Amino acid sequence: MPMRLPPLADLQAFALVGKTQSLTRAAALLNVTQPAVSKRIRALEAWVGRPLLERRANRIRLTEAGVAFSTTLGEGFAVLQGATDALMKPATGPLRVRAYTTWALRWLIPRLPQYYRLQSDHTVEVTTSLLPVDFSADAVDVAVRMAPGDARLPGATRLWRHAVMPYAAPILAEAARANPAAATQLASLARPQDWPAWGAAHGIAVADRPIFFESTSLAIEAAIQGMGVVIASPMLVAEDVRLGRLIPVGAEPLDTQDFYWLLLPLGKVRPEAAMFSGWLLHEISQQEGTGIA
Repeated sequence: MPMRLPPLADLQAFALVGKTQSLTRAAALLNVTQPAVSKRIRALEAWVGRPLLERRANRIRLTEAGVAFSTTLGEGFAVLQGATDALMKPATGPLRVRAYTTWALRWLIPRLPQYYRLQSDHTVEVTTSLLPVDFSADAVDVAVRMAPGDARLPGATRLWRHAVMPYAAPILAEAARANPAAATQLASLARPQDWPAWGAAHGIAVADRPIFFESTSLAIEAAIQGMGVVIASPMLVAEDVRLGRLIPVGAEPLDTQDFYWLLLPLGKVRPEAAMFSGWLLHEISQQEGTGIA
């Protein structure tokens, strides 16, 4: 069945207006006049049957629907551009992605088959490290790192806030809910601050020193085996909760001050990296409760 879509030129014009927040700058990028861009936007609004811009004296503002539509279009055009560029260029080796072990293992890798179904021109090489990425020295094309929400990271896109919540295996969940302070607490050496932050927010005493593991993945596996209660991001244990291996023992997640960030090198970005980034942003936007910040 053929897709029902507005004209591509109208979609591209609106995506650029959303990106630049300006009819004039969008017209310059398209090498057309501002009235021509305005005409395309009005045609698009007529096609979708709702306003996408609020037009005021000497300025415009996207409507709520316009913001959501513009964001999705930007992600889509990034995927299209990356796929086109990759098709027109000879292979240049795998796309090198640097991430954290637990995020790569529990979020990225389960979704990578979808990315390979989207394209077959390059492979993705995933490496993990807690160290900061240096694009000038490291063999990395794309990185996902964690930093405070107000961090100044050139070439970065803020993804979603890191939230945490206690989880336990079914055999321990009821007791952990009744007396959280008595439960054996499990944590990652990379996130020692999460249990104290949770305890302070909920008035619950926490252990002076939980049982630490090198990564959150190891702490989660220990919790699944009934060793204690792990503090972890709901995003990282969603499948375990769905399958009944873990049960949340808190009322609701605690938002931390840290966010996941998508990092690309400044200057020229590999077409494969642009494609992967567009796909990643789209996948994140589809996840309930983890919309791009």
